[in-house]
Amino acid sequence: MLLTITTTADQATDLGFLLHKHPDKALSFEQSFGTAHVFYPDAGEDRCTAALLLDVDPVKLVRTRGRGTPDFSLGQYVNDRPYAASSLLASAMANVFRTAMRGRCDKRPDLAGTAIPLEIVLPALPCRGGAGQAERFFAPLGWDVSAVPVPLDPEFADWGDSRYVTLTLTGRMRLADALNQLYVLLPVLDDAKHYWVAPDEVDKLIRAGEGWLGAHPDRAAITRRYLANRRTLVRAALGRLADAEDAPDDALDPVEIEEEPARAENGLARAENGTDAAVEAPASLSERRIQAVVQALHDEDARRVIDMGCGSGKLLARLAQDDFFTEIAGTDVSYRALEGAARRLRLDKPRHRPDKRVLDVFQSALTYADERFRGYEAAVLMEVVEHIDPPRVRAMEQVVFGHAKPRVVVVTTPNAEHNVRYEGLAPGAMRHPDHRFEWTRAEFRAWAGRVAEAHGYRVRHVPVGDDDPEVGAPTQMGVFAR
Repeated sequence: MLLTITTTADQATDLGFLLHKHPDKALSFEQSFGTAHVFYPDAGEDRCTAALLLDVDPVKLVRTRGRGTPDFSLGQYVNDRPYAASSLLASAMANVFRTAMRGRCDKRPDLAGTAIPLEIVLPALPCRGGAGQAERFFAPLGWDVSAVPVPLDPEFADWGDSRYVTLTLTGRMRLADALNQLYVLLPVLDDAKHYWVAPDEVDKLIRAGEGWLGAHPDRAAITRRYLANRRTLVRAALGRLADAEDAPDDALDPVEIEEEPARAENGLARAENGTDAAVEAPASLSERRIQAVVQALHDEDARRVIDMGCGSGKLLARLAQDDFFTEIAGTDVSYRALEGAARRLRLDKPRHRPDKRVLDVFQSALTYADERFRGYEAAVLMEVVEHIDPPRVRAMEQVVFGHAKPRVVVVTTPNAEHNVRYEGLAPGAMRHPDHRFEWTRAEFRAWAGRVAEAHGYRVRHVPVGDDDPEVGAPTQMGVFAR
């Protein structure tokens, strides 16, 4: 099976830096089911193509197959795995391009964070649902999609098309994002995996889906297929996506599975059975968190608010819908996230701005003093603290509470004790791969008390989500007031 990645960016051979594979070398990597070869059939300054060729060993493949695979009865004799892009190719990608998928490029860090023109071709991709399914899953990610069905036999047109397509994706994107999307969607389109789907697959999905899966309009269908429709794993994954991802409101399926498992059964049943009967699903934890923050700002009569670590602006959009708030700003270290926030607030379309409303977004880091942080009545750090490296938390405290020092600070963060309630989350694991730590309730109260005393605030604690009598609510919120 073959995958090619082509770019026409300036100095196109810099693709080798991103993939950590030199264009002048052909490399081979042994896999449990065969050998993966990486080479460059075209390596010019104006156009460069990297190819991943997976040569599957039928004997090794038989040894890795199990009775849970869809074609077990004939799999040892007749199967399409040696030539059709599938979970085998996805696994080889994760092995061969591991560093590239993490977005690391120490020699060219600027290049790793830059969207470049890409063309990705897969000559034979199993696509359950036909060519339209490939477009449905890839187009919302910003790709121009060409999915051409492969005929069963070109000599006998009446036989029709096979279940395979030749897939071509073109667009501008960070290479790491493109690779992670392929890693998830190849087995999703095939709707089969060559290995048993264990609970750790949830962590793999959350990690590879960071930044795109949570906002995908078909994230529920993608999650179900990726996790082989294993009910408990699907429920856990969708719950963690709802908690961790900043998905736009209109991307959330009304029957989507809530993070709090006991309340999700009806929604899951509808999603799995494909029925159209209306089922009222509980509000997601993400939605309940936003509601709690907005209510806290109302309670403290704070009308001028800055969202510090605003991401793509989901909270900002909610504040902008509320006439109570007169000045709203958002800041984030990620320029890409701020572009999403600006689109969500329609800052490029002045006619949509509320009358006499001040809206602004700007790039900055919470660990460095910035004069633009000052002058607001309230600051919100919603699911932000846990993304900061522990040695730098003190710097953030000084910037927010000492330098900006708004009258009110609202902080939300996960409650680590509640993690035991998430099926599919390994013991000791955190809810999101980018979390540097997660506090217990006692740890959060100790931190909040120390910060409040040091900077002249009082703090009250509010549980967000269902308050479990044993492990507490999934989110803990501290409302600081001077």
